[in-house]
Amino acid sequence: MISFLKKNLHFLSFVTEKRGQSIILTKSIFANEQFKHLKTRHSWHLVDPSPWPLTASLGAFFMTSGGVLYMHKYIGGGQLLITGFITILYVMYTWWRDIVREATLEEQHTFAVQRGLRLGMILFIVSEIMFFFAFFWAFFHSSLSPVFNLGGTWPPTAIQTIQTSGIPLTNTFFLLSSGATVTWAHHAIIIGAKKQAIVSLILTLILASIFTFFQGVEYFDAPFTITDSVFGSCFYLATGFHGFHVFIGTITLLVSLIRIVFNHFTTTHHFGFESAAWYWHFVDVVWLFLFITIYWWGGAH
Repeated sequence: MISFLKKNLHFLSFVTEKRGQSIILTKSIFANEQFKHLKTRHSWHLVDPSPWPLTASLGAFFMTSGGVLYMHKYIGGGQLLITGFITILYVMYTWWRDIVREATLEEQHTFAVQRGLRLGMILFIVSEIMFFFAFFWAFFHSSLSPVFNLGGTWPPTAIQTIQTSGIPLTNTFFLLSSGATVTWAHHAIIIGAKKQAIVSLILTLILASIFTFFQGVEYFDAPFTITDSVFGSCFYLATGFHGFHVFIGTITLLVSLIRIVFNHFTTTHHFGFESAAWYWHFVDVVWLFLFITIYWWGGAH
């Protein structure tokens, strides 16, 4: 039985029972010493005070306010928009730099912390699914029951759609291949094969760049624009935001490649790469839905 701290904090007694005899262990505590802090042992990372949340909030406020002022042609709106955008980019770099330092140099990301990070990434991907769900909802709402001002047909009679067997099918091959190479990189990290991880990630980045290039070519040669009925709006919003996610995923994989080169990852501690791989697989799955629904099913006359 362990007794509690005495009220005056003068001494602490530990009482143990051994073969029917009580052994009293007494440890004196200086009466004049103030109780400054309590040291605890736990698996969680208590982050240090950081200026980046406040700075990011100010940057977002500047960017949104500047965007509104710029669109209404107020003087200084464009400068405020650019200032907010640069501030957010700066905070993204510095904040993630601090997180990398906490994970590698300070070794603060224990297994318990990594579980929390995984849960956070899963919830983020779920929110992204809901984001794209809105675009698919708008597309099916208009395509399953087209109104009279669209000609009563889908696609609308005035829209010349993009041939599915052209760039869309080619991009599907490149993006699915990149999903295979990023899985190769993941398994290479798990078994400690650094060279294989680097090669496979370089292949992933090349395939992602090819996909982005062909997506730009498709936009440049498309026979319709975003203002051409609800078909053009849904098409460019869904595929455009997917292309933006491909760009963000490419950056995260590039950062992961740099971290692999600098030996930031181990066979059991590489969540920075895992989160990027999860995000990339999410991009792959969204593209499959886009290809099947918007390009193949929704774009067929």
